[in-house]
Amino acid sequence: MKLESYNNLLELFFDRYQLENKNEIFLQSLKNENSNFTWKQTFDAIQNLSLFLDQYITTNDRCLLISENRPEWLISDLSIMLSKGITVPAYTTYVERDYEFLINDCKPSVIIVSDATQLKKINTIIKKHSFIKKVISFENIKDKNVTFIEEIFNKTYKQEKNFKEIGLRRKDISCIIYTSGTQGNPKGVMLSHGGILNNCEGSTKLLKEIITTKPKFLTWLPLSHSYEHTVQFVQIAVGAKIFYAESIDKLIKNMNDCNPDIMTAVPRFYQNLYQKISSTFQKATGVKKLLVNSTTRIGRKYFLKEKLSIYEKFINYICNKLVRKKIKSQFGGNLKAFISGGGALDYEVGVFLNSIGLPTLQGYGLTETSPVVSCNPIDDIRIETVGPPFKGNEVMIAEDGEILVKGENVMLGYWNNPTETDKVIQNGWLFTGDIGTIENGYLKITDRKKDILITPGGDNISPVKIESELTKIEFIEQALVYGDNKPFLVALIVLNNNFKDTDYKIIQEEIEKINKELTKIEKIKKFIIINNQFSIENGFMTPTLKLKRFKIIQEYKKELEDLYK
Repeated sequence: MKLESYNNLLELFFDRYQLENKNEIFLQSLKNENSNFTWKQTFDAIQNLSLFLDQYITTNDRCLLISENRPEWLISDLSIMLSKGITVPAYTTYVERDYEFLINDCKPSVIIVSDATQLKKINTIIKKHSFIKKVISFENIKDKNVTFIEEIFNKTYKQEKNFKEIGLRRKDISCIIYTSGTQGNPKGVMLSHGGILNNCEGSTKLLKEIITTKPKFLTWLPLSHSYEHTVQFVQIAVGAKIFYAESIDKLIKNMNDCNPDIMTAVPRFYQNLYQKISSTFQKATGVKKLLVNSTTRIGRKYFLKEKLSIYEKFINYICNKLVRKKIKSQFGGNLKAFISGGGALDYEVGVFLNSIGLPTLQGYGLTETSPVVSCNPIDDIRIETVGPPFKGNEVMIAEDGEILVKGENVMLGYWNNPTETDKVIQNGWLFTGDIGTIENGYLKITDRKKDILITPGGDNISPVKIESELTKIEFIEQALVYGDNKPFLVALIVLNNNFKDTDYKIIQEEIEKINKELTKIEKIKKFIIINNQFSIENGFMTPTLKLKRFKIIQEYKKELEDLYK
């Protein structure tokens, strides 16, 4: 497939559809085995939903999509495009005020929800806005104002749209994905058809080295995340069969259910995997212990391209047959590679997984780059790097070490926010906010410049937003939120001089009230109170009264890290 010649993502889908066996299952839910779609059923469902949407949207109208992963997600996304609309995905974990901001900002004509639980969160907001013309649900909700999607799929339309004549160009907006801003309010990243197609081009080239037969993918990262949102088009490009996982808790079970060839995940998954396998290895005794120790020790040497003796090569062969093969079988037996993105993969975790026979490729990107910039290839994994840039990406290191990216994959800008757009895109170069170097063609991330925390799950969190909420408590003068790549968030608290004797429990109770208004990943689990105020004089604040995060964290690193013990 010549991805560089397509005008839009619909053409990509249509050409793949033409090549596939129409009666073969394309989309399969593992939560509900009866929820599946063949290629023909997918095509028909997209047609029907698009014809229905035509009554409510025109070119560039936004459609808010709030749902967990399921086959109808991809169908809705492509249907919106077929109606020349713009998909606006939203996390199901958002609270009401998050949705209110999104709805006020993007003003969707149509809202698609998965079920009554999601509808309940936004019902009050919907009633306030006349620009919302229609609500559609994937489940049958007893509400006269909501249309059940099955009814749309079962309609008979006399016409059929021609995917090749829609008229969408590569530079047109395909979706708006909201990402956290440093000042608290999320920003809507406008991604183009060409940007995602460019990502597909780099990804399919990468996958050609890994898979030779028709691949199976297990999808579990939220499709509202830019990483997984683009992966669905990579899956289309390679003609994959897509399985939708039940939940993160059932991931290993689901891998056995569908035997995937490729799985994309975020560092949190690999950290958990590392802990689980390491724990099992530590319980081994006798010959088994000898084997697992040899697997990790010799596997590490082999992966890091250190010379093996003839004896070590023999033992490594035995480990392949008796240990690595067994480990692979626990993940379905067909796994060719794990691909890690959405945050920094710990070096030791990456080396360990590769050494025990689970090839793990680390990549790099951000929502603003559609999202992939680079990724390690299977035949030359350098785990301390994020691989060489994809074709079409120009990567440059600025004088202060910041990574700059230019190319079709760079966003069109932030929705309704030219000021913020101009801050990050200058002369076509996107200022990523990450610090790095390029070594022998491979990109290496060394630090982060921007005030964004990234969870092990790949979610972006604005610490400023949470700090702003904390300082609304009358006895809290200042606060710093910490937790980049950590399992939860913690905070440094500076009390107001008039409330120095406030009881710890009272502070905890007030923080809990704030937590109720935050999403699960934004909640403050622990905190410490410090006596020193942050000021310009002591070097912890800038002249414009912004916290010098790096310096504060350096000063209180031990105390902050102790909160995770």
